[in-house]
Amino acid sequence: MRKKIVAGNWKMNNDINQTETLIDELLAKKPEHTNAKIVIAPSFVNLQAAVAKTHGTDIIVAAQNMHQAESGAYTGEVSVGMLKSLKVNTVILGHSERRAYFGETNELLAKKVDTALSHNLTVIFCFGEELADRQSGNHFNLVESQLREGLFHISEANWSSVVLAYEPVWAIGTGETASPEQAQEMHAFIRNLISEAVSPAVAQNVSILYGGSVKPDNAAEIFGKPDVDGGLIGGAALKANDFLEIVKGIA
Repeated sequence: MRKKIVAGNWKMNNDINQTETLIDELLAKKPEHTNAKIVIAPSFVNLQAAVAKTHGTDIIVAAQNMHQAESGAYTGEVSVGMLKSLKVNTVILGHSERRAYFGETNELLAKKVDTALSHNLTVIFCFGEELADRQSGNHFNLVESQLREGLFHISEANWSSVVLAYEPVWAIGTGETASPEQAQEMHAFIRNLISEAVSPAVAQNVSILYGGSVKPDNAAEIFGKPDVDGGLIGGAALKANDFLEIVKGIA
């Protein structure tokens, strides 16, 4: 049975006080029972506080990125060992902003994936098309290349530590959202691609999240599609009430 997951990517938002306050609100207001695993990804400097705040709860703390090298002269970067020393065992890789603003390529991401998996981290692997790709009809080809070049080299056994997050970039922070039908169409394409390239069992068991302007008023409809297993949430994750309403959208 695939895991249902709602992950909040806080990006470069929230100082230490705001981080602790938001976590307190989430813990106080979240439903006692939910069908979704809840993941939050604060900034690097607030990870330790987030781990401490969520200790003994069912909220998972993830990092927003990590370097592919184990250590070395990489000023300003964060290694997998540093994350594990904080008891952070989940990392987001390949987010569209990392690809667009920091030049992260499929080849680089393949190395990051290898490093994370070799240290038993769970990887939330992001991918998706720009507006031009969607308009030109190249969106399926682009998504396939991102997956084949960045992820499909891993062993079948390692897929149990991978969560996929499809991000139509044109629907992030724009107020535009892929329709539930468009999300399902792409998620079904991804699952079929994995079935052919890896195995039907992996395809059926891997969770595929949708990330693109998910809000409380559209979450249930999007999450209700058969191949959508939850969401990677940006702006709405910064408000406890909105985020938890999205969590409730998981049937």
